[in-house]
Amino acid sequence: MTSPSILSVRDLKVSFSQDGISTMAVKGVSFDIQRGETVALVGESGSGKSVTALSTVSLLGDAATVEGSVTYEGQQMIGADDALLRKVRGNDISFIFQEPMTSLNPLHTLEKQLAESILLHQGLTGDAARTKIIELLNKVGIRDPEQRLTSYPHQLSGGQRQRVMIAMALANGPELLIADEPTTALDVTIQAQILELLAELKRSEEMSLLFITHDLGIVRKIADRVCVMKSGEIVETGPTAEIFENPQHPYTQMLLSAESTGLPDPVAPNAEQIASTENLKIWFPIQRGLLKRTVGYVKAVNDASIAVRAGETVGIVGESGSGKTTLALAIMRLISSEGGITYRGQDVRAWSTRELRRLRSEMQIVFQDPYGSLSPRMTCEQIIAEGLSVHGSPDGRSPRDAVIEVMQEVGLDPATMHRYPHEFSGGQRQRIAIARAMVLRPRLVVLDEPTSALDMTVQVQIVNLLRELQRKYDLAYLFISHDLKVVRAMSHKVIVMKQGDVVEYGEAQQIFDAPQTDYTRTLLSAAFDLV
Repeated sequence: MTSPSILSVRDLKVSFSQDGISTMAVKGVSFDIQRGETVALVGESGSGKSVTALSTVSLLGDAATVEGSVTYEGQQMIGADDALLRKVRGNDISFIFQEPMTSLNPLHTLEKQLAESILLHQGLTGDAARTKIIELLNKVGIRDPEQRLTSYPHQLSGGQRQRVMIAMALANGPELLIADEPTTALDVTIQAQILELLAELKRSEEMSLLFITHDLGIVRKIADRVCVMKSGEIVETGPTAEIFENPQHPYTQMLLSAESTGLPDPVAPNAEQIASTENLKIWFPIQRGLLKRTVGYVKAVNDASIAVRAGETVGIVGESGSGKTTLALAIMRLISSEGGITYRGQDVRAWSTRELRRLRSEMQIVFQDPYGSLSPRMTCEQIIAEGLSVHGSPDGRSPRDAVIEVMQEVGLDPATMHRYPHEFSGGQRQRIAIARAMVLRPRLVVLDEPTSALDMTVQVQIVNLLRELQRKYDLAYLFISHDLKVVRAMSHKVIVMKQGDVVEYGEAQQIFDAPQTDYTRTLLSAAFDLV
């Protein structure tokens, strides 16, 4: 006899009303989660995955109209009173959200934020609460947790912040954990650790898990059953092995086939060297006391010597805090450093602000989060043309003509140039960010995790777009990523960084086929075991 479901969703419908217009986000979704079972909700952005999850404990707010039935341990959640919802939220059902900076209070220390939930649900205070917090931080892989208790969210890396969010969700031993893209921003090694941790908690505590993701590699590793969502509906559901081996719906087949493959075009033998560093060092002083005495250093980058040529992609990989982005920012002369930095044969360390302006037009950057890096108050046209107002058009065209041409190049409809960032999908916003960089016709582009927050199908499109632009304009790329599958598809050479040190540097094929260090082997094992 089948045991009763811990969570049962029946004919769930969710709509949002704005300015008299109603939009249906979830259209009659039904599924069950058994005790100790992991169910994965997969699908592209906008398919209704997160809305479905938030509906389970009425977290959608007044703008949403929710119909149907959601029962937890036999208790109806839709329309439940506040007392029941307060008891269930964070205690019986906990959430891990994708973006920790929007979930963590920037004004409170980690200890205060973790202690709040422990006090509310367990009544622990003082040393007992602190012991529990340290245990949780250890469990989710935070190094030196005792020293981190007084840290604020902005003092942690992205991966560390996500681990703190996971610790908060696990604090009260929930019966059901809802994880909404919890590993998107994490390094492959930490991702593997977190998935292993969640699997262990599921086994040891009979915890159930609703796992929301667009990464099907993770689904194969962690889920017992899969529900594939498209446009607010579940189009296919079944045991994980069955879905992967014999997908029935065309949409599921498309998701499973979406993966960045192939190799980049070879670099010309006589290609110009665009940028290089020699024994680059970036140390940030740690200052304490009234007189701000330097008591130590954060050694972000140690003795890095690299080079990138026209038409070449150098992938920079390593865990959070390893110095990847810091290295790239130093090459662009956006932060101070020691050692040699050469751009097209010229030593740029002593260049003045005026001399650097030309450099700025030829070096551009595309950030990880397109929504956070695009001004919500500017239209698409204004965002893309902003650099032209500073540096002028590289070929004398009018700003509007330049914007129209670059929008067409990156696959955007110029008719949408008057829209604002919130009116575009995640993939379209990333295309706007790429267009903003490319409109100045740069020689070197830093790509800082440009695909990590994107659906797999959109990720493939962006990788193909970047390849086309590199081929067309002979661009040099510094490609920073923790997704080694994408790095392999994009890169000619790879730099592996660990705690500020370059531990391995060479041809991409050589590093992927025959890594020389244990650290590189660990990264590759964590990345490709997820498939």
